[in-house]
Amino acid sequence: MTPTLWDVEVPPTAPALDLRLEEIQKQDAALKMQFGSRLQDDPALSRAIVSYGASKAEPKCRWFKFREAFSLALVRSRLITLGARGHVLDPFAGSGTTLFAASEMGWDATGIEVLPVGRFLVRGRQTAESLAPTEFERLRFWRDEKPWNTTKLRAELGEMRITEGAYPPDTKCAIENYLGALVGESERVAFVLQMALVCVLEAISYTRKDGQYLRWDVRSGRRQGTRPFNKGAILPFDRALEEKLDQMLCDCNADGSAQISLLAPESAGQTCAKGDIELLAGSCLDLLPCLESNSFDALITSPPYCNRYDYTRTYALELALLGVSGVELIALRQEMLSCTVENRAKDLLDLNAAWSAALQAVEECKLLQTILVYLDEERAAGRLNNSGIARMVRGYFTEMACVIAECGRVLKPDAPLWMVNDNVRYAGASISVDLILSFIAEKLGFEVDEIAVLPGGKGNSSQQMGVHGREPLRKCVYVWRKQ
Repeated sequence: MTPTLWDVEVPPTAPALDLRLEEIQKQDAALKMQFGSRLQDDPALSRAIVSYGASKAEPKCRWFKFREAFSLALVRSRLITLGARGHVLDPFAGSGTTLFAASEMGWDATGIEVLPVGRFLVRGRQTAESLAPTEFERLRFWRDEKPWNTTKLRAELGEMRITEGAYPPDTKCAIENYLGALVGESERVAFVLQMALVCVLEAISYTRKDGQYLRWDVRSGRRQGTRPFNKGAILPFDRALEEKLDQMLCDCNADGSAQISLLAPESAGQTCAKGDIELLAGSCLDLLPCLESNSFDALITSPPYCNRYDYTRTYALELALLGVSGVELIALRQEMLSCTVENRAKDLLDLNAAWSAALQAVEECKLLQTILVYLDEERAAGRLNNSGIARMVRGYFTEMACVIAECGRVLKPDAPLWMVNDNVRYAGASISVDLILSFIAEKLGFEVDEIAVLPGGKGNSSQQMGVHGREPLRKCVYVWRKQ
């Protein structure tokens, strides 16, 4: 067999490699050998397929740039292999990619989402798809007449400390006029119009979503980092709303225009009754235990990655507009799966005593335990660039173990689970999230069919490369099956 990228040993970055990192490499190699040929490059996968990229031109998906989403094509390609329709679950539903793709194929779909922005986008799309002709007429009126420019009503824009000064003054005034003008509309039309506003906030602001935080344009007057950042054109309010409403009308075929169709060839031309969509609001750690055992035929998801990305910050503009306060934002951050350095440890056995087997599986993973000891020692020595990294990594894997246990409980026997996730690196230690989670999954009753790897991998952060050298990190789709 021809060696793949993942079989090539990475040379040490210093003459005397840290013995602790060497031990992590040995444990990693041993676990990699345990999975053997199930860890394979999959030429059918691409970065676009496992990210928002392949859906950014799709009708309705293109309304809001939800960067953390995977593509509709990924969901379609997986469900089509199962043949018969059933009930699919996504415990990290995001903006509803799994839910809408499955529904269009006749599957019933249940999602769980803790972030209010994701839930708002799902409900907004469902509302837009069900508007009556007279309601679409109101959207056309707003697009063409722009009543916010003549309204005498004005609604104050909600802000938090981290969103203050996010818009040019005239844009902020226009937003408040727009919100005021919504008062005279029916509930459903007003909701869709509010969704259109949410979809353009980044484009009309001084900010750009950038992984762990909002990046601020130098024109905002905010000081951020040592190098000034210019995001380029900031769209005028009227133009942004007109274009967004026009796009939404087109995608709903409400202007009589030809609707774009990027359906997979296998499903093109086929019609079927849409499946039902159910979206549960809250943390999957709280809600998964409430679902019936052996009730789902498949699961497709992508959890937050263990990469320090804080969605409560990157989506702060949208959350503020939806009425989330600064205090509520902090509480929401703690409710989410631990993936940021600010997450505190959760008492998981207090939440559910049945998770003792999941926590035991975490303890039995030698690779993970070696990594955790190393990170704790680096933290104690003051060598981590953030002392919360060690706590975050521990919390991420213990909480994910509990999620995996619950997923195994609610899936029917022999039902597949597909999960998109990234590997990460901290303090020079490459953390094989794919191997660790797959090890835990096997302990909890899953068969690991495949760990499908994107060819080429991805790079690690510039800070890591500067200190520890360049090393490719795997991005994978895990294919597990309930035994």
